[in-house]
Amino acid sequence: QVQLVESGGGLVQAGGSLRLSCAASGRIFGIDTMGWYRQAPGKQRDLVARISSDGITNYADSVKGRFTISRDNAKNTVALQMNSLKPEDTAVYYCNADAFTVILGRWTNYWGQGTQVTVSS
Repeated sequence: QVQLVESGGGLVQAGGSLRLSCAASGRIFGIDTMGWYRQAPGKQRDLVARISSDGITNYADSVKGRFTISRDNAKNTVALQMNSLKPEDTAVYYCNADAFTVILGRWTNYWGQGTQVTVSS
């Protein structure tokens, strides 16, 4: 199995910054796409940003120019730098990864437990 552990959430004022981190652990043979999703109360879980193993990125329109996703393939980590935060960015942020594990012998999609980001106005 693969565990994704997020850190870095919290409370910040509008216009401020936060950096989320996610570390993948387990008997991992390889990781393809890693990403961040978010879910606000009463809403569906939506993509925020994702990055392929070779560094190709994709962002939601609402965060373009404000958020930056990065990864360290050697450490199996992904980070999300969030700048110019807005109250509408308030949500639980989830780390996501497609990993190939030794035990299962196939690609499987995994989720972290989520970290709360709250932006006050």
